[in-house]
Amino acid sequence: MFDLTPNQSVEHYENFPVGSILLPRRYRKAVASIYHFARHADDIADEGDATPAERLAALAACREELARIEAGQAPLTARYQALAHTVRQYGVPLSLCGDLLTAFEQDVVKTRYADFGEVVQYCRHSANPVGRILLHIFGAATDVNLAQSDGICTALQLINFWQDVAVDWQKDRVYIPQADLERFGVSESAIAQGQVNAAFKRLMAFQVDRTQRMLKGGAPLAVTLPGRIGLELRLTVLGGDAILEKLKQVEYDMFAHRPKLGPADWPRLLWRALRKK
Repeated sequence: MFDLTPNQSVEHYENFPVGSILLPRRYRKAVASIYHFARHADDIADEGDATPAERLAALAACREELARIEAGQAPLTARYQALAHTVRQYGVPLSLCGDLLTAFEQDVVKTRYADFGEVVQYCRHSANPVGRILLHIFGAATDVNLAQSDGICTALQLINFWQDVAVDWQKDRVYIPQADLERFGVSESAIAQGQVNAAFKRLMAFQVDRTQRMLKGGAPLAVTLPGRIGLELRLTVLGGDAILEKLKQVEYDMFAHRPKLGPADWPRLLWRALRKK
């Protein structure tokens, strides 16, 4: 469950609701501890000039900290000491933190995805743990809620991929499944050149439609969760859908017009979120 803020960064771990005024105060310290863990590990995988081997070694050190928590030992760093407190206080499965590290490790070594199943499997590690962790913190981790959260989080990760096709290309990453590129007759050279022809538009229309259906499937969770938590999630779902609609409006030319939410969008989205109860 991400918070699509007006100043959304292309790094998806900017999207924790850690700074949201909608997040009840009693949860903010716990959510912040998860955010700082995830953001730090994400930066190891993506930022700076380290070699892949150096990045993987640093992520292995993160896994060692998780292992200390699991063994009931004190972590070496303040970041993981705070994480350990949250895990114990709210019963957060430590495996979810390990899943996030798996995604970051994958970011270091994998830049192409054979089919949609591979992309969804990546989302299972990169996005779904965020929603699951938050549900544990909020005391709402029922089977139905977890399943609906997975649908929302996977959809939001896909939205980030589709709006950032051009950005990811600069990092030599292509999240559009290779099977779909072949099916619609779109080459990677066309992506490199920013060609938005009929074939590319059909490809992206297919991805957007599939993502919207996934987002809609998880949306009932935003009504189930109470109070400000539910309001924030409704706003998040509506914001994700709005970005997909903006993609349609620019005819999938994210090379010239990266779709994002601006200050003018938020009053309308908030009004709709308040009405959807």
